[in-house]
Amino acid sequence: MMDHFDFRLLPEPLLQWYETNARALPWREDITPYRVWVSEIMLQQTRVETVKPYFERFMRELPAIRDLAECSEDRLLKLWEGLGYYNRVRNMQEAAKTVLADCGGQLPADYDRLRALKGIGSYTAGAIASIAFGIPVPAVDGNVLRVIMRVCADDSDIAKQPVKTDVERRLAAVIPDGRSGTFNQALMELGATVCLPNGEPLCGECPWRNLCEARKHDIQTLLPVKGKAKARKHENLTILIIRDGDRVVLHKRPDRGLLAGLYEFPNRKGHLTQDEAIRAVQEMRLHPLHIRRLEDAGHIFSHVEWHMTGYMVQVDSLTREEAELLFIEVEEMREHYPIPSAFSAYAKYI
Repeated sequence: MMDHFDFRLLPEPLLQWYETNARALPWREDITPYRVWVSEIMLQQTRVETVKPYFERFMRELPAIRDLAECSEDRLLKLWEGLGYYNRVRNMQEAAKTVLADCGGQLPADYDRLRALKGIGSYTAGAIASIAFGIPVPAVDGNVLRVIMRVCADDSDIAKQPVKTDVERRLAAVIPDGRSGTFNQALMELGATVCLPNGEPLCGECPWRNLCEARKHDIQTLLPVKGKAKARKHENLTILIIRDGDRVVLHKRPDRGLLAGLYEFPNRKGHLTQDEAIRAVQEMRLHPLHIRRLEDAGHIFSHVEWHMTGYMVQVDSLTREEAELLFIEVEEMREHYPIPSAFSAYAKYI
């Protein structure tokens, strides 16, 4: 279907629509390459309303690439706490160090050099290049793929790289002169606010409603087609909230793997009974005084689902030093120790 659709019809109605419908977003004010970069990394797999306060705090604390490059890991992860996918910000810091060392401290105004930086894929490189530098390259993410496959009524599998490459090629050919950043942002905006996923798109508000082949054939909700991802692995865990007065036990996760380098509450594989939980605490060389069962909770990662149960355990402070565990004051934990959102159902008990 894409072969028979005239992409030259798309830019003008889209740009007219965007002029009056663009949302006021903090990263669209005072546009710089660094601000575009940070916002695009934050927005990956995360809702706009969630990102807004994170972006503003990040910019206050790390206003320049050098600040990002030189930030301590614990502080960096604390600023990212709750956004998930923590390798995104780790990769961003590595890229910032490369920019300082090899690019004079400034993101390069070159798509291929941006693409070569750690953690920057074709979409992010296209967004930075077009929005910050006016370079006529496309920025194709899931939102953009969805609106293009619908307007063309194309049922190709968007999980296949050749399909995305074809969309990038066709959009590159119709980017309006001098308006590449606006064009790409308008495409993103259309997918985010009108041509919605997982339900009925708002076709009556769409600038392409008279062009859209999917609408003509009433197949909007059937597109795009995406091949099924590999089924997630399921894991059962028991979370232990171990308290000694105003202190709580934390554990730092390994430097590699899921949630690498972040802090967590002690946990054990499987769903422990109350007696098993008491024994687990005793094996830490602690003396449990009181234990209370907490509710079950779950968390979904891209490739694994956690099914959790939990216990609140008060312990005798006299065993604290003997245990050689990390006992942290609650206020200090909230301020300085990055706890993944996977544990949010139990963090509320602190």
